[in-house]
Amino acid sequence: MPALPLYDNAALRVIESRATRQLGGDAFELMRRAGRAAWRHALRNWPQAQRIVVVCGPGNNGGDGYVLAKHALDSGRDARVLHLESHAPRSEQARRAFEEFRSRGGKADVFRGALPAADLVVDALFGIGFAHAHEPAAEGLIEAMRRHPAPCLALDVPSGVDAATGAVPGPAVMATRTLEFIAPKPGLATGAAVQHAGLVDMADLDVPGAAYEGITPKAELVPPEQLRAWLRPRPRDAHKGMFGRVLCIGGDDGGGGAIAMCGDAALRCGAGLVEVLTREAHVAPMLARRPELMVRAVERAEDLAAPLQRADVVALGPGLGQELWGRVLFKAAMAAGKSLVLDADGLNLLAARKTAGTLHDAILTPHPGEAARLLSMSTEAIQADRFGAARALAERHAAVVVLKGAGTVVAAPGRVPRVVAVGNPGMATGGMGDLLTGVIAALRAQGLAAFDAATGGVLLHGVAGDAAARGGGERGLLPTDLLLHLRRFANPELLK
Repeated sequence: MPALPLYDNAALRVIESRATRQLGGDAFELMRRAGRAAWRHALRNWPQAQRIVVVCGPGNNGGDGYVLAKHALDSGRDARVLHLESHAPRSEQARRAFEEFRSRGGKADVFRGALPAADLVVDALFGIGFAHAHEPAAEGLIEAMRRHPAPCLALDVPSGVDAATGAVPGPAVMATRTLEFIAPKPGLATGAAVQHAGLVDMADLDVPGAAYEGITPKAELVPPEQLRAWLRPRPRDAHKGMFGRVLCIGGDDGGGGAIAMCGDAALRCGAGLVEVLTREAHVAPMLARRPELMVRAVERAEDLAAPLQRADVVALGPGLGQELWGRVLFKAAMAAGKSLVLDADGLNLLAARKTAGTLHDAILTPHPGEAARLLSMSTEAIQADRFGAARALAERHAAVVVLKGAGTVVAAPGRVPRVVAVGNPGMATGGMGDLLTGVIAALRAQGLAAFDAATGGVLLHGVAGDAAARGGGERGLLPTDLLLHLRRFANPELLK
């Protein structure tokens, strides 16, 4: 299954314009198809719904809602349309849809503070036309949809969600399901929007393929099946030297578990050899629990010279700390010219450097707080535009960037960003990032290019987390619960 292109609003408008020309210039035809597809979607998912309330805005998203309401009336349902007093249909297509709805005996009432009883609420308020500045009346209408006990179907984009970034700057609809039209939107795949969109489906409205030609997507959604292309079966004459040597550096006092999990993950994901440099106090316990790791104590920068020379990839940061010991190791590792995977305190020490500068063959794996420190901005600003933040970090450091979170964004200079939408809330616990560092380092050591190793690592980590959650639930999920699943999914040829 290929990556799924995600298009921003400007690209979507070009696609719509092309499609309209290819359909003989009838702009209403796309609206007719959207409303019909939405009604079929509603019938498929809520076949028993008899009372349907459709909330329509003034633009084409509202027009889609009027078409749906017309179909509901034609099928014998009790379909009611509500709109704000200032939201009479404005576009030619929306007015036409309203007139067809009214010709069937439909009525559109002004919202007066509450929605009537319903079996299904349809959100056709803003779609991709949402502007960040809410009018108070629109906020009240959105809140009424949020409070209503019936399931909610959002048409194209839940109202209040930025379709391009996934930001939710104010009140927003909490949809049970969202039906996108024509093409998927990047904003629905990442950030706060994931919580608001519910289950997402797509109706391409039979738009001709030529309408998409030459348009660069804002991002690509990478499916788990891509792991099959990156993790091929090994040759029969394989030996450990073919699969790379990973050096994990970290584990200051109190942080030994972090670097141990990093090393465990690198082993389970197929690195040929994994060496760990840590505090002396951690050596014996680490060897006792995982004898396959080559664990050595390190105290001075000079102790790193030989291990760094041997390494193919350096995983730097888990449990490293920011005291003198960690700073010394960080400086030595950064100067070695090796492929790097930076996480945790490796990122914090990078942020503390006087100048940003470019890095040599590096993959950065920040969560939003770490990204905020690296870019000297607030976490809220990072989350407001996750694509922009990941791109800015990639360009600043000439590195691959993995911006973690719901809908992880993977960016690299000159590349279309990738979104990985696997994983679950149970993975929001300490140590999961340490595991991911080891996963990515192992894939990089096995020869994947940095952009592919980062994306594949996030995919592998996420599907392992989902498998572990299915076995015992999300709450209480531990990073070490993923280890055996990592091994299983690192061999995708075995999966049915």
